[in-house]
Amino acid sequence: MAMANPMQFVQQVRAEVAKVVWPSRRETGITTVMVFIMATIFAIFFSIVDITARSGLDAIVNLAS
Repeated sequence: MAMANPMQFVQQVRAEVAKVVWPSRRETGITTVMVFIMATIFAIFFSIVDITARSGLDAIVNLAS
């Protein structure tokens, strides 16, 4: 594998970084809020599933006793 010239490498990195489309502050804020909302919804959903499964298993165990 050929070694690249360090200056060429730096120039290539700068050229690639210049191509990146960075999100605006507003887009970042909206995305952050959406992540928190989705995390809350999933936490509530899995809590309900957990409570339901635990109640069902408790009922089965109590019938067997």
